[in-house]
Amino acid sequence: MITKQDIETAYQTIRDQIPATPLTRSPRLGQKYGCKLLLKLENRQLTGSFKERGALNKLLNLSTAEQGHGVIAASAGNHAQGLAYNATRLGINSKVVMPIGTPLTKVMATQNYGAETILHGDTYDDAFELATKIAADENLTFIPAFDDPFVAAGQGTIALEVMNHAWGSDIDTVLCPVGGGGLIGGIAAYLKAVKPTINIIGIEPMQCASMREALEYRQPVKLPRGYSLADGIAVKKVGQLTYELVDRYVDDLITVGEDQIAQAVLELLETEKLVVEGAGAVPLAALAVDPTRFADQTVLLIISGGNIDVNVLDKIISRGLAVTGRVVELTVRVPDQPGVLVEVLRVFRQTQANVLEVSHHRFYPTTPFGYVDVAITSETKGHAHIALLKRALEKEGYLLQVGLITR
Repeated sequence: MITKQDIETAYQTIRDQIPATPLTRSPRLGQKYGCKLLLKLENRQLTGSFKERGALNKLLNLSTAEQGHGVIAASAGNHAQGLAYNATRLGINSKVVMPIGTPLTKVMATQNYGAETILHGDTYDDAFELATKIAADENLTFIPAFDDPFVAAGQGTIALEVMNHAWGSDIDTVLCPVGGGGLIGGIAAYLKAVKPTINIIGIEPMQCASMREALEYRQPVKLPRGYSLADGIAVKKVGQLTYELVDRYVDDLITVGEDQIAQAVLELLETEKLVVEGAGAVPLAALAVDPTRFADQTVLLIISGGNIDVNVLDKIISRGLAVTGRVVELTVRVPDQPGVLVEVLRVFRQTQANVLEVSHHRFYPTTPFGYVDVAITSETKGHAHIALLKRALEKEGYLLQVGLITR
């Protein structure tokens, strides 16, 4: 286990090399969700996530011989970058094994920070197995992404910074992402020592809720492979140390769905002008699941990182727009005759739905002869606006059936 003293020691070790990240208020989101909302912006770290803290604390606690031999890690991206940057800066050779599907931007960033990268396997766990083998074969020191006391203590320095801030004493609840458990384990160990009444809640994606499973079975268990927009916390098996920290100090866990994660990424981008990866957005997603639970509280969201591939961001924005009713695609079956499409589009114009794209599908096997299915994608103002558009189409004789508008 790690203690408050371990985290204070870690803070003294890294404080001159890791800048304190901003703690900001979010009045607009707070008003929306009925609470006083604070954001700890770990996406503002130089390498884009909180992982720098734990990696640096571990590196600075290696022996001279261990530093001389070099280090290796397994990572889906953020730990890789934090380790590579700090190892290179300290003159330590580093290697990182990354899953094959790791976004190219994270692979290139890790290489640019000076590490040798090896792509292997489909998941973090596959990369972990190869990295530990290479460590043994080449006499390298393996730097864990989460299941290590120095790493967890380094992540816990976030909590120390928060409680040193003037707003820290007002916090009632902390919502924190959970992957392997190092971040929430370190934060919870410190906060429960200085303010035992504080409520600490971990957030996991439904697709890979490995900490929830560990708590249910009273030990870390390995889940089947799971994919999530929150790829940074899609860990199949949590660590033994981190499981024990969560079991002792964390009050509850909440799981969130993919649509909720996408909506949270979009909301942080639009409202706070923050580019946040899926893992960093899950605390806001959890707040949206049951806002009444946190009514009138002061709630801290740990925005853990902002390393998101632009292609993934585009997909998340599109999904978020669809979930919130900002974009909709309706398919209308019409007679394949001149002028009919104009009449359909007139309904969109009258309801002020901005048409983005029109696609004709003449060759669907289910389309009757003499008709054409027209998929119309439009910008809308929300689900109420979509309902208005559907009613207007029905009024003109177009009927909605299981997502398909037919005449």
